[in-house]
Amino acid sequence: MSSERDDGRKPSQLRPLACSRNVLNRAHGSASWCQGDTKVLAAVYGPKPGTKKNENPEKACIEVLWKPKTGQIGKAEREYEMILKKTLQSICVLTVNPNTTTSVIVQVVHDDGSLLTCAINAACAALVDAGMPMKHLAVAICCCLAEDGYVILDPTKLEEQKMKGFTYLVFPNSTQSVLPEGSSLVEGKPIEHGIITSVTHGVMSVEEYLDCLDRGRAACEQLSGFLRRSLKLHLPGDSSKAG
Repeated sequence: MSSERDDGRKPSQLRPLACSRNVLNRAHGSASWCQGDTKVLAAVYGPKPGTKKNENPEKACIEVLWKPKTGQIGKAEREYEMILKKTLQSICVLTVNPNTTTSVIVQVVHDDGSLLTCAINAACAALVDAGMPMKHLAVAICCCLAEDGYVILDPTKLEEQKMKGFTYLVFPNSTQSVLPEGSSLVEGKPIEHGIITSVTHGVMSVEEYLDCLDRGRAACEQLSGFLRRSLKLHLPGDSSKAG
């Protein structure tokens, strides 16, 4: 695979980013997130009294509803819901509002690749907009592996179809701007260089996975900076773009 991609990006270069908060009037929190032509809208409703079946009533419950752009929800979308729910549960403080349910609705506006990571980023921004108590923010990136072992980040839909494997990675944002002083430990462990979620599809060796991990972590520094800048914009309808 050549170092230049079809859209002219370098292998580790992300598409232009855009984030807007407070985009829905009736939601308790909302955000839209764009990476290139992939766009996702996330809305947060709650917390509402009561938890879902099989959930711990001593903690808050988070439910995720995935809405495709067209058609019915399928197996892939159910998997996305599960991954997104587990990711959000791990970054939210679930003991603050026990025996309540917060609903996160993800609406796909357009899918041009890296859809799940775009949805995770949108949901995180929407939870902040809703004032949900959180341990820390999170940023997500998709890394793809070509047949020749070449790694590219933030793939388009066409690039995803040519890959032999890919991994979704979610990292904690910098703790400096989101946690009180002295809170850089979560359950006794530092989180600056941790990983929240890792989901791999296709064929990938351990060495190739570790390469994706290193490249993904480096890219998430850029995503973290963009997210922090976006969340500082408090006026409704504010948006921010980064290359």
